[in-house]
Amino acid sequence: MQSVNKKEIKMPKRLLSGKVVSSSNNKTIVVEVTRRVKHKLYKKIIKKIKKYHAHDESNTFKIGDIVTIEESRPISKMKSWIVRDNNLSIKESQIK
Repeated sequence: MQSVNKKEIKMPKRLLSGKVVSSSNNKTIVVEVTRRVKHKLYKKIIKKIKKYHAHDESNTFKIGDIVTIEESRPISKMKSWIVRDNNLSIKESQIK
């Protein structure tokens, strides 16, 4: 059996996109992620909403911004996500 180096195999990090609902804490924002799922029994589409605390090193994001967050190592008790980029600027560039 061949030995495989564990450092070569990495799981891809999860990316989620959502809206900033709070930015009052220092270097932390709260992102609300909405998923659409089908109910098992009734087959109706339902919205599931979950809030994630994400690390914002430079305090640049404000309430209402659409951002992408990336899974990371635990930064604090509540934070294990890092803000990757601002989706609003990406959407504006696609429209033009």
